[in-house]
Amino acid sequence: MTPTLRYSLIYGGLASTVLAAFIAVTAFLNHKVQWVATLAFGYSVMLVAMSFIFVGVKRYRDVERGGVIGFLPALGLALLIALIATIAYTVIWEMYLAATHYRFMDDYIASLLAKARAGGKSAAEIARMSAELDGMRAMYANPLVRLPMTAMEVAPVGLAVSLFSAALLRNPRLLPARENVRAASPSR
Repeated sequence: MTPTLRYSLIYGGLASTVLAAFIAVTAFLNHKVQWVATLAFGYSVMLVAMSFIFVGVKRYRDVERGGVIGFLPALGLALLIALIATIAYTVIWEMYLAATHYRFMDDYIASLLAKARAGGKSAAEIARMSAELDGMRAMYANPLVRLPMTAMEVAPVGLAVSLFSAALLRNPRLLPARENVRAASPSR
């Protein structure tokens, strides 16, 4: 196994673990704690998970490359870590959907309609909203639409962190490697 693949699997796996924990927490606490299901919280957790991209590229730079890495090799490793985390997120979400008998969209639509009713929307507005949401439900039922849609929730975060990490870590003076990092690393 090449060092690049090894690092991408390790740090992609760590990012995937954080994303899996996020899905589990959201599933269990969604109806009890409202802030868990917010976009801000969701993308914050994705950013924390994708921070393993930076850690993985830095570790690779320090241990495998003697503290120096170019932008393109750093970006390649970063994107590989992000890809592994994105695929894992998509697979874990599909497992969650299967475990809950694919009722996520039904629950989501019901909550949107309940909020609309509570917000004082007219019957005509709610009927129009319901028709639009039924179209979304049908679209989400198709795995060829749902899988890329799920991946696109986390992929932009991974891309942004990858670009950021590669741009920063190409500078060997940024968080330079300690002298004993190579000696302490596992043998290749």
